[in-house]
Amino acid sequence: MSIENQIITIIRASIEASPKDLSENISISRRQLHTVLKRLTEDNILEKIGRSPRVYYRIKEQVKSSKENTTLAKEEASFLDMHFNLFTETGNKLNGAEGFEKWCYKQKLPFQKTVSEYVKTRKRYLDYFGRNELINGTEKLISTKAFDRVCIDEMYYGDFYAIERFGKTKLGNLLHYAKQGQNKMLMDEISALLHAKIQNLIDEKNIDAVGYIPPTIKREVQIMNRLKIVLNFSVPHINLKKVSGIIPIPQKALSKIEDRISNARSSIVADEKRFFKKILLIDDAVGSGATINETACKIKMKKLAAEVFGFAVVGSFKGFDVIQEV
Repeated sequence: MSIENQIITIIRASIEASPKDLSENISISRRQLHTVLKRLTEDNILEKIGRSPRVYYRIKEQVKSSKENTTLAKEEASFLDMHFNLFTETGNKLNGAEGFEKWCYKQKLPFQKTVSEYVKTRKRYLDYFGRNELINGTEKLISTKAFDRVCIDEMYYGDFYAIERFGKTKLGNLLHYAKQGQNKMLMDEISALLHAKIQNLIDEKNIDAVGYIPPTIKREVQIMNRLKIVLNFSVPHINLKKVSGIIPIPQKALSKIEDRISNARSSIVADEKRFFKKILLIDDAVGSGATINETACKIKMKKLAAEVFGFAVVGSFKGFDVIQEV
């Protein structure tokens, strides 16, 4: 029996198995074992679950689909690879056509027809992207009636958090699960997707400092800290702090935009002495826009910068409203 078949037989019998379990039952070097496991995973025969040091392998459940022909045109397949991902109920990330086929199966939708509908819908949202491949949300921020002052000079984000019918975008999904699972790998994927775009924004606007919006709730892995490390822009970083009362109240816990503005106004501190001409504030998600706008107001009140720009990984398509998921 081949090594591959031995591995599959053992995993089938035990439901899942660690590399240690497999090495105890198969006469093979550790290096060879990992090579075969990698190949079986890439061939979609096995799936890897967990993270080091607790890693297990199991037989990959095949995506169920209807009996229709699911062959996609090259352009459609490429479009799905670029724009679609799915996180399954078992914690796996499926990209492109594989993820979309599973999504269609769960929604009881025909695959081929729904792909065409998705491409058409997604392209409508892509029309909002500017030449810098970012969405300009400045006008929507200015027109938000709840604000008595708007201190952000220009506001951008990497993508919409969600689109009609199809739910969260690729970046929206990555952000949601990166924060929920405190997952560095997903945070780094977000950084890789956005680094060049933010750098272009920094260059185009002559930004001479950046500031990362601080979190309210303590977590072992903070996404803003991780983005700061991985993005690693060469311009200076300003010192922003979040203070709170006895009980920290996160923005997502507040359902009214007025409460979010009050929360941000009383909790953000710009602990900085240096003056910069243009500062770029970076946040993970802009819902109401309260935190990033009030931070800009604090910066201008302290005369730390002449202009303040904003960037968020994702924002709402409807305008600046409450996003409570992230």
